[in-house]
Amino acid sequence: MRHLYEQSRKSIPNLPTFEEFRKQGIFKQRDPEGHHVAYKDFREDPQANPLTTPSGKIEIYSQALADIAATWELPEGDVIDPLPIYTPGFENYNDPLTDKFPLQLTGFHYKARVHSTYGNVDVLKAACRQEMWINPMDAQKRGINNGDKVRIFNDRGEVHIEAKVTPRMMPGVVALGEGAMV
Repeated sequence: MRHLYEQSRKSIPNLPTFEEFRKQGIFKQRDPEGHHVAYKDFREDPQANPLTTPSGKIEIYSQALADIAATWELPEGDVIDPLPIYTPGFENYNDPLTDKFPLQLTGFHYKARVHSTYGNVDVLKAACRQEMWINPMDAQKRGINNGDKVRIFNDRGEVHIEAKVTPRMMPGVVALGEGAMV
């Protein structure tokens, strides 16, 4: 590890020594080019910096997709829509397994980790508990309260974790922060 760290110091001269880094546990460096702003030039002057769309602007309706939809022959049930539409995945709220597994599990980027990175930092684990988020109506139906240990399962596996009852979840949907090692 020391060797790899020293290799990094060759290209990042302001890195602390390996020993200092181990004591600090973290090294922060600001981007020398400043904060990144997506489409900065376009946002500052859309006339002078148009996007690569037909109008040069952000487009919600796509004429190119409308043209394709008008000329392509698609299998029954397939759709090409010029507007953003919901497309159910291979497992969705309409799936026959919904009778057996009525809650749809989704994930979100967890504020205390980047995937599993920093998942072993005790201070972060204490400050940001790993919980399954569930709507109050779904929790009430199942007798679940905040902090209760619950079992999330399907035919592929299961996990045991504490519940967080919150109206921030839509009924019928539960969520877990991604990257957890619970």
